Amino acid sequence: MPAHILIAGGGIAGLASALALARRCHRIDLFEQAVAFAEVGAGIQLGPNVTRRLQALGVYEALTRVAARPDALVVRSAFDDRELARLPLGNAMLRSYAAPYLCVHRADLHALLLAAVRGSGAVTLTTAARIGQVAARSQAVSVSSTDDRVWEGDALVGADGLWSTVRAKVLAQDAPPQATGHTAWRALVDMAALPPALRSTQVRVWLGPRLHAVAYPVRRGEALNVVVLAEAAPVGDARDWDQAASLSSLQAATGRTAAGLQALLEAVPAWRAWTLNDRDPLQGPAQMADERIALVGDAAHPMLPYLAQGAGMAIEDAVALAEALDGGDAAAVPAAWARFAELRWQRNAQVQARARRNGEIFHATGPLRWGRDAALRLLGARLLDVPWLYEG
Repeated sequence: MPAHILIAGGGIAGLASALALARRCHRIDLFEQAVAFAEVGAGIQLGPNVTRRLQALGVYEALTRVAARPDALVVRSAFDDRELARLPLGNAMLRSYAAPYLCVHRADLHALLLAAVRGSGAVTLTTAARIGQVAARSQAVSVSSTDDRVWEGDALVGADGLWSTVRAKVLAQDAPPQATGHTAWRALVDMAALPPALRSTQVRVWLGPRLHAVAYPVRRGEALNVVVLAEAAPVGDARDWDQAASLSSLQAATGRTAAGLQALLEAVPAWRAWTLNDRDPLQGPAQMADERIALVGDAAHPMLPYLAQGAGMAIEDAVALAEALDGGDAAAVPAAWARFAELRWQRNAQVQARARRNGEIFHATGPLRWGRDAALRLLGARLLDVPWLYEG
């Protein structure tokens, strides 16, 4: 008999997990603390490792109708706008990895996953359900909400993000996320509202001392997602991913940048911001699963956005979780969750560590910055490509 699985969290990690498990004929109860299913307005880069999983989840065709397919990744200096390196994407990614590199608006990816989950017929969705207590027994798991509703199932998946409540049941000794001292500003602009010189079909990256900026197309190329990350004092509530911000606060953190980048920043009509928090890379499988409870995505392994793989690792987790339980029933859950954690923890830890290292390289100053720029000019695509990640 298929397992009855509870999932805490209705973001990308939770919906992808629900869809993957439902496609393996398990019965799912998913609960979300917000009053409605929604995502904030940010973009996501999806490398071949991620689009390959979305093909396996049956949502690839829907994804191609809402995503953009950039033709190159271009790295420039935030000082003078000189090109430092270039990596062909488009057909080059297909030839190398048999899957495309796509950019999508987070809300669009969330919406298509939600539609697929609703269409599966195997998932019950509940909103306005804030977790109060989690209890695990040898044969079952129960979750109660703060308004005294109770769900019981054979297993629980914690997909409830960076500030996870479920995490405390897997790691009894655990510290809160760490403030990094980095702040991110983001914006979404209609491509048609930009001057032609600022429109782009590429993923563009500018590197500067203690900062970098990224811009890439989303929504079939009809909009441009812009993100600036700087080592600046945190703003607002650390748990708020959608704070109002301003160009002046951004410029105070970055200083004056190259004319091309400055023109783009000034063309943005409104900015949002969030403070970056982090956890140390995973140290072992016990940090991802314990008996009948498993953690996926940011609940298990939050990572800085300097490798553009936070959503990607959550989607990889979802597919691996379902594969681990393939054909299993309630009795098989503890062994399946253990297999899942053993399979996933090292890859997630590697991505977490590489994202941290990229932040140091992207934001380098002095001789390290000069060496970085020289290496990019000399080796170009060889440094920008990451086969160990995209082939996984």
